[in-house]
Order: sequence, then structure tokens, then C-alpha cells
Amino acid sequence: MKGQMTPAQRKRWFDSAEFEQQYHFTGYLGTRMDESTTYFSLWAPTADRVQLNLYPDGNNGELIRSIDMQKTEKGVWQHWESERLDGVYYDYAVTAGGETHCTQDPYARACGVNGKRSMVVDLSNTNPDGWEKDQAPARTDANIIYEIHVKDFSWDANSGVPESMRGKYAALTLDDTTYQGKGECATCLNHAKKLGVTHIQLMPVYDFGSVDETGTDEAFNWGYDPVNYNVPEGSYSSNPFCGDVRIRELKEAILSMHRAGFRVIMDVVYNHTYYLNESCLFRTVPWYFYRQDEEGMPSNGSGCGSEIASERSMVSRYIMDSLMYWAEEYHFDGFRFDLMGMLDTGLMNRIQEAMDTRFGRGEKLLYGEPWAGGACNPRQHTELAHKGNMKRLHSAVGAFCDNTRDCIKGSVMDEASRGFVNGGGLDGKKLACCIRAWAGEWGEFAAPSQTITYLSSHDDWTLWDKLTCTLDQNRCFTGFDPGVLRANRLAFAMLSCCQGHLFMLSGEEFGRTKEGIKNSYNSPVTVNRMDWKRCRANRALVEYYRGLIALRKKLPALKDLSATAGNRILKVAQMDKDTVSILLDNHGNSSWDRLLLIFNAGDHAMKTSLPCGQWRLLADGENSFHWQGRTILTGTLLIPANSALILGKAAN
Repeated sequence: MKGQMTPAQRKRWFDSAEFEQQYHFTGYLGTRMDESTTYFSLWAPTADRVQLNLYPDGNNGELIRSIDMQKTEKGVWQHWESERLDGVYYDYAVTAGGETHCTQDPYARACGVNGKRSMVVDLSNTNPDGWEKDQAPARTDANIIYEIHVKDFSWDANSGVPESMRGKYAALTLDDTTYQGKGECATCLNHAKKLGVTHIQLMPVYDFGSVDETGTDEAFNWGYDPVNYNVPEGSYSSNPFCGDVRIRELKEAILSMHRAGFRVIMDVVYNHTYYLNESCLFRTVPWYFYRQDEEGMPSNGSGCGSEIASERSMVSRYIMDSLMYWAEEYHFDGFRFDLMGMLDTGLMNRIQEAMDTRFGRGEKLLYGEPWAGGACNPRQHTELAHKGNMKRLHSAVGAFCDNTRDCIKGSVMDEASRGFVNGGGLDGKKLACCIRAWAGEWGEFAAPSQTITYLSSHDDWTLWDKLTCTLDQNRCFTGFDPGVLRANRLAFAMLSCCQGHLFMLSGEEFGRTKEGIKNSYNSPVTVNRMDWKRCRANRALVEYYRGLIALRKKLPALKDLSATAGNRILKVAQMDKDTVSILLDNHGNSSWDRLLLIFNAGDHAMKTSLPCGQWRLLADGENSFHWQGRTILTGTLLIPANSALILGKAAN
């Protein structure tokens, strides 16, 4: 580094065109092997010395030897070892500014227990049988995304998963599990398949720091704490001490999910790291990967103590390399970006374009949270991928729509806030915006292709808990209050009639509860688990979800992701503050060229006159499978309290 810099001077230097021109590197980084050699390459332009340390294991094994690396162009340190070191563990001792710190390789593909040492690995030896022929299921025109956590999905003893596989990658290789293994009431992936899910979104499966991989199986965290970005988490593997096991077992899980008919999405967290000063990014190039304020102090737009500087060229390269690696090596079919509003729009657009070029247009689904966890400090003139900039993003880059979520059930910021289904009212214009996925001139999104429409995710209260907080005076989260059940059915009926990609928190369909805990990121697994006994007890709600998902897949008006999809809304009628109807153009591959949606959240029935002609009953507040029958409605009818009515009119 240029002499002794103040923190503010250092920030300006890292942000300068001079630094980028002098040190941007496009060659290979990480380790690679051929038949007789092993190559190590580390980008550390501010380092004065780098030593490569080799170890026999990834935990406490003593040093085999230490080797001084050679500094080459663009600040890259290299070493060639004249033998294959497959399975050997390593780290780097990086000296900069008179201080020396040991660090993992930021480009490591494998690591030892708890990620402290990197591992040289021959990835071809980690491929399960059939991996070379693995293909994702064909794309659909109605994506149903189902968010799961590897541990809580199968941890429950009622899951029917063998005890040794519960909470592990291995549980995701099973697609025939049932309640207690007794053959009735599907669980885990078997349940998701019967529900109609098309995409499984895995909460973080990269190596994270908030769970001790040497601890008990009860240890739990959501995992939004990155340590090694390009290595699978070891606590979900059968042996976290052996670096290649976690790789093979995650691949086996993805292969099995593809064979079961699911595409698989990876939840990625490129906005912060678990540590700041102790992270491999910081210890390799102190401060470069992180944003600072004008005084050069760490910025905290994530709310987690650090903020990744995605606009710096070697940071954006790192993120791009990481994503392409997961897509190519692990066959992931898409990525969900945590706090995407902290990343820059240029990077997000380049990621989409690179994925389209490498894998085919639209083959990889990209979306994220269009917000941050606090005030961000990007380089001047950097445009961030937050909600206000969605129309500046590629039309295939999606984002979660909190507007629809909050209109239907109330704000997630306030436990007492109410939406349409729990007494908050909703005018027809806002409901039409929900149906239109807040796209085009009506909202922030350019087209429904950008909209992830949802009611609940791992964050904040589950849908059931939010409705219980606002509708059940007894706050009995584990019960089945009839009013909460009616509101839950109405909420999903509304959601299933919105354009965009439909997203669900796993278990929402059976009234998943976390006993009123809003932020359960480090609550016990007993709180976070998928309660398969509750699923069995609430089968009627599961069936209601299942019928609406199947119906949605048959309705072109709801599957339309184009920029003109909003034109399908033909008429909006406000019957009173709690009752709204919307008429839709449903032309396409369908038996019905018109749809009539009526939502009554009031506590009394509403009388209405149907538009002229015969209307086929498709779904109501109790039965979402009417579309399988032939019930015809005409003239005047009553819309029951707290219910939905979905009608279809055949072409003349």
C-alpha cells in the first residue's frame, strides 16, 4: 500500500480508477491440479509477504510445511507444487502493514471442520453416480417457489425420515416419506411434490459461522452468516471433518431433487460476512471488500456489522465467479439474493446476462430482497438494486413484493397492523395493483416477471402467527382458531390470483407456527422445525392450498409475466370496504376466457349480481377443487363472509 494511509485515504484509493487499473486481475484464482502438480493463486495486492501453510487435516493437525509464495502481476501471489495435493488442507499467512494473519483461501472449494482451513480437492471425485447426466426439470410457466431450511425441514421425528438422515442433506434424497413412515400423509419432498411445488429454495447451504459443526445436531441457525462462500455447510453433512463429504452429499441432494421434479434455488448472502476483521476477505486484502463511510470506518448497511462493496471490480468479479461456480459445479437453477438492495444494479444485470449466455435465456431464476438492513455507503454514483430501481434492472431479475404481502395481512413491522383479510380493509385500486404484481405504470416493477408475490418467508412472523396476533384474542398459536383458518384461506386465495412468481414459506399451507416468535433465526430447532403432526391435523388447509396451486397453473391471466400482463384487468368493482371484485381477460390455453375474482373479508355475506352469462364455479372459500366439477352460477348470489369466489366464463 502507498505508505501509511488514513482510513479515509485508504477508502478513496480503493474506490479510485487508479487502483482498479493497477490491480484488476482476470486470471485464475484458487487452487487447481493436473496429473502431477498443484497450483495456488491468491489475489492480495496490499500484502508484503504471503506464505502457504500445508496441513494433514482440517482441524488441529500440525503444520507439514510453510512455503513463501511469489508475487506476480496485478498483486497476485502464486506457487506451483510438484505433486498432486488432493485432500491436503491449507491456509495463507498474509503480512500487510506490519501485521500477519492466517486466513482461508477466499476461492476455496472445500474446507475442514468449521471452515478454518481450506482443502485442495479433485471435484470430479465428489460427483455422485449419474451426475454427468443430471438435468433440471423442464421450465414451467407457473413457478411455485417453496422455501425450506435443510435442518428444520426433516428434523421432526414424525417426518418419516430415518434418524441418521434427519436435518441433513441426505434427507433431501428421499421423495417418498410419510408421517411416521406409516404410508399416509406425505412429508418433506413427498409433501412438496403433492402440493404442486416447482422450485425448492434452500436457505443458506454455503459454509456459515453461526453453528459449531462439532456440536450437537440440535444446534440451529438460519445461516445468514457467510464464512466460506464457495463451500457447502458442514453441519448438514454426515461428516463435517472430511472436506469432500459435504460436497458429495449436497450434490446428491440436488440430483435427487431434480429427479423428483424440482428445480433448486440457492439462497446467497453477498452483502456481509459473519466476521469483519477475521473474515478471509478482510485478512487477504484488508478493507478492500468492504464499504466504509467518509471517515473510512466500517459501513453497516446489512445491520450485521459489515457491508460488501459490490461496485469494486474485484469484489464484483468475486461474486460473479462464486455464482457461476455454484451454477456450474452444483447445478443450481437459480439464486435468491439476501438484501439485494445493497448490491449494485450493474452487477445484478451482468449476472443475469452471464447466466443467460452460459446456460440459456431464462434458465437460471434470479431474485432477491429489494432493500437493505440499514443505510448503505456505496461509491459515489453507484446505483443500488433496491425497490426504487427495479425498472433499471434486467426484466428477469426479480424481487419480493412487500406491497402485496402487507396489503393482504398487514405490515410486518407492527404486530397489530391489519391487512385486508384481518380487518384492515382494501380499496379496489390497491387490490388491482396486487393482481397486477405492482408492475408497469401502477408500481415499482417493470413486469410481473420481476415480481416475487408472497405472504410469508423465514423472516418475520409466519402467516399463521401474524393472523393469530390480530384475530385470536387468546393468542393460541398452536390451536386452529376458525377465524384464523378462514383468514388464512382467504389470504392464499388472493395471493394465488396475483400475477408474478408465487413464493411460499414451507409449512404456510398447514398453518406453520413459531409460537409468535417474530425473528427465530437462532431459536431452538424445536421452534423452527416443520411440525409434521400439525400438517397431518390440518390437512383441509393443505388441500385448499393444493387446489388453488393446481388451478393457478391452468389460468393464463395469472401466469402472464409479460410487460402487458396488467392489461388483462378489465374491471374493478368496490362493493364496500371489505368486498372487491376484479374481472380478468383469461384468453390463452384455457377453458375460460374470463375470470371473475370476488374477495369478501367482511363478517357478513354480500349479495352481488354476476355479469351476464353462465359462470363456472372454480373455487370458493371452502373448496378449491370446484374447477374439477361443473357447477354453473348465474344472476344474483351471496358471497359468504371471510371468503373468496373464483369464477370462469367459457368462450362464446
